[in-house]
Amino acid sequence: MRHFISVNQLTVEDIYSILETAENYRTHEVKLNKQLFVANLFFEPSTRTKMSFVVAQKKLGLEILDFHSDSSSVIKGESLYDTAKTFESIGSDLLIVRHQSDSWFEELDDRVSVPIINAGAGKEEHPTQCMLDLLTIYQEYGCIKGLKVVIVGDIKHSRVARSNAFALRKLGAIVYLSAAPGFEDDELDFPYISIDEAVETCDVVMLLRIQHERHLHKAETSDYLELYGLTKERERKMKEQAIIMHPAPINRGVEIDTDLVECGRSRIFKQMENGVFVRMAIMMNVLNEWGIITNENNFKKRKALAFIK
Repeated sequence: MRHFISVNQLTVEDIYSILETAENYRTHEVKLNKQLFVANLFFEPSTRTKMSFVVAQKKLGLEILDFHSDSSSVIKGESLYDTAKTFESIGSDLLIVRHQSDSWFEELDDRVSVPIINAGAGKEEHPTQCMLDLLTIYQEYGCIKGLKVVIVGDIKHSRVARSNAFALRKLGAIVYLSAAPGFEDDELDFPYISIDEAVETCDVVMLLRIQHERHLHKAETSDYLELYGLTKERERKMKEQAIIMHPAPINRGVEIDTDLVECGRSRIFKQMENGVFVRMAIMMNVLNEWGIITNENNFKKRKALAFIK
C-alpha cells in the first residue's frame, strides 16, 4: 500500500492490521527515531480530521509543515499538483491531502515521489474516517461480521457513506441506507430502509449531516428531524445494545436530537478519540511501505489474526 487513498484497495487482513496497530498505539508510546516532515494540505475546512492528524503527527514526533489555502499561492492560481510538488521539493516525506475534487488523486498519481494519504476527496472517499468508524464498531462488539449497520442522512453527497458502506460490506456487515427523498444515491448498491425500521433492527445507527456546501440549493430542514432524523422517541425503540455514531460536524436538532449527542448510546466523541490512533497507524503503515522507516520498534506490520472473526 504505497498511498492510502481508498478503503477499496485494502484486503480484510489489511484493515484489521491497521485497526490492531491503532489499538496498540492507544497504550504504547511510539516515536520515530529520525527527523521526518509531513505536510497537511487541506483545501477544504476541517476541524476533526485536520486536528486529529496534527495530534497523531505530534505523538509520532513528525515535523509538521502547515498549509492554509487562503494564504497560499493557491489564490494566485497554483494547482494542486504544483502545491504538492513544492512540498515534496522542500523536503516533505509525507503528504496528507483533503480536496474538494472527487478524483484529485489522479492529478498526483505517479507524479509525486512521496507517500500520500487521502484526508477527504469531494463526495467520493473519506478512508481515514472509515477506519476510525470501523475501530469504534469493533471495540463495541468485538466483531463486525453479521452486524446490521444503517447509514442515515445525505447519502448522495457523503464521502463517509461511500467509504463506510463498502468497507463494512467487505468485513461481512449487513449494510442499509436511509435517506430523505432526493438524498439517495442510486449508484450505491445497498438496500434502503426507513429511519423507523432502521432504529428497530440495526446494531449501529450511523448518522450523517446534510452536506449543504455540496447542494446546488440549500435543503429545507425545518421538519427533517421529525421525518428522517433520530428523535428521542426513535432512540427509545433502538435495540438494547445498539449504538449511535456520527462523523461530525453535527447539526444538533436536525439529524439528531441534541440530547442524544452525548447519551449513553452515543459513540460520537469516542470516534474522535479513535481518529488519532488510527491516523497514527495509517501514517506509520505508508512510511514503512516506502522504506522511509525501517526500525521494527517504530512499526511492526501485524497479521491481525485475533481481530478477524
